Parts: sequence; structure tokens; C-alpha cells
Amino acid sequence: MKIFVTGGNGFIGSHLVAQILARGDTVICLVREPNRAQDLQTLGAQVVRGDITERALLKETMRGADAVFHLAGMYKLGRKFFPTMRAINVDGARNVLETAAELGVPKIVHTSTVGVFGNTHGKIVDETYKAPKEIMTSEYERTKWEAHYEIAVPLQHKGAPVIITQPGLVTGAGDPSPHVQQVDLYLQRTPIGFGANAGITWAHVDDIADGHIRALERGQLGESYILAGPARTWKQLMESWEPLTGIPAPKFWAPNWMINFARNSTEILERMGINLEYSAEGMAALVDYTFWGTADKAKRDLGWQPRPIDETSREILEYEMKKRGMKRK
Repeated sequence: MKIFVTGGNGFIGSHLVAQILARGDTVICLVREPNRAQDLQTLGAQVVRGDITERALLKETMRGADAVFHLAGMYKLGRKFFPTMRAINVDGARNVLETAAELGVPKIVHTSTVGVFGNTHGKIVDETYKAPKEIMTSEYERTKWEAHYEIAVPLQHKGAPVIITQPGLVTGAGDPSPHVQQVDLYLQRTPIGFGANAGITWAHVDDIADGHIRALERGQLGESYILAGPARTWKQLMESWEPLTGIPAPKFWAPNWMINFARNSTEILERMGINLEYSAEGMAALVDYTFWGTADKAKRDLGWQPRPIDETSREILEYEMKKRGMKRK
């Protein structure tokens, strides 16, 4: 197969490209700066210069593809990223998905997120769940919500061969995402924990990449598939890390009023153009905010099975500890 990939330089995308190439397929990766895609070329991918915000170039480079994986996106927290995130996550998604549909690409896999559900308030929801855009806390959630419900789903309803994947939190060695700040706080033995009742799903990047391939091979056109590990609060996660690292989890967890005070103060500074290490959006996600979804459908229909959560945790913790010159106690 000839497979066209956007976001091949990204965390999920690079692992996905490696797995596709290992199958013997041809991969064409659209990248903005080919000179920064040497790893993809070393793997054997064909790299073409382009940008998902440039629709004309998309048509030229995508033509003749048997399948399209659209993973290109921006996940950042903080007001300063809003304009760029909207251009990539909304306008770029529209360009890629509509162009693929116009060209008659047989299968189009769009990477969404469980973040489009917003705060599930402790419930583990499935693909049928839908929350209004107004309750989204971050611009990332809002832009991905628009790409999901205002672009990808309408195309499905029009008969376009779109399959949607919805990863939960994705991690592994080299994870560049903002949630690694929580790992940092833990490894630094910060005495106060944040997000005792805030929760995520924790899954390995290689398993998420495998889920994308399974969605392409076995997924039904017009369907969505959540790819997520088990639901855990940050408190539960950190307590499970103790036997893996020898580092105790925080004994005291900040109450919501304290997090909200810090969040409101940070938001004021951000509006003034002052950006701190921790964003107001990131703090909001620690106030009883759960990004929880079940992967039962993907397991049943796609045969997807992520590795045990402790195995995933061990890899990211060992990687981050090695970066800091730390050894297990």
C-alpha cells in the first residue's frame, strides 16, 4: 500500500511510520522541514515538503495514496499557542480530510482524542458520549472538538471513508507532552501533589501506533475507536510508581481552592503576556478533571490490546530518571 502520513515527525507519528514500514508498505510523509526529518528517511519513508495549511500542495503530494493517516496536530497549553493551534488543529485538519475525500482516497484515518469529551467527571465514557464545546477547558480541547465534530464526523455522514481514532494520554520514552511535568514533580520529590482526583488514561505510544494500523485494517468506515489505557487518577498513578522507583508519592495533595487560586493568578499573568512554566490551562485540568474513556470497542472490534500499565510507567520513569542522572533507590 501507498500510505500518506501527516505528523510523521510527531511522537505518535514517528512510531506509526516505523510500524507501517516494517509491514512493507510505502510511506510518504508530509513535513514542513525535510532537513529535520532525517530519522524518517533513515527508516525508509519518502519525505515531501509541505504544510497542512497549504491546501494546493496537499493535493499534489497526496494524489494516488491508498490510505491517509492524519496525525499532524499541536498539543500545547497556554494562551500564547492559541492562534497556531487553531490553524493546525482546525484549518489543517479540514484541508487534509477534505482533500483526501475529494481525491477519493479509499481509507482516511483521522487522529482525534478523548479530550473532545472534556471533563467526564469520574465517568469512563465510550465513543457515543458527546459533550458541548462550551465545557472544554483548554484551547487544545476546543480545537480538537471542532476538528472531530465539525469536520471529521460530517464527512463521515456524507459518505467519506473516514475512520476516527481517539487516543487517551500517550506516553513512552521521549514523551514531549505537557503531562510530563507531573512526572517531573514526582521525581523531584515535591511534597505537595496536584490532581488527587484528576485522572487520565496511560498507554504506550507503540500500542497507540498499533491501534492506528488496526483501525486502518479492521476498522469500519464511519466509526470512531478510543485507544486508551486504564483510567487512573494522578494520585493512584504516583502511588503505583513507588515500587518501580523507590520514590514515595506525595503525602499531601493540594485542595481545589489552592489550585484554582494559582490558576486564576496565572491566567491574569498570561493575559498580560507573562508566561510561566505551568499554564492556567494545565492547572485547570488538575481540578477533579478526568479524561477517561474505555477502549472496549477497539479491543473487541480491532483486537487491540495495550501492554500492562506498570510496564508503560516503568519505561517513562526510567527514561526520565536517566535524563536526570538518577538511580533507583
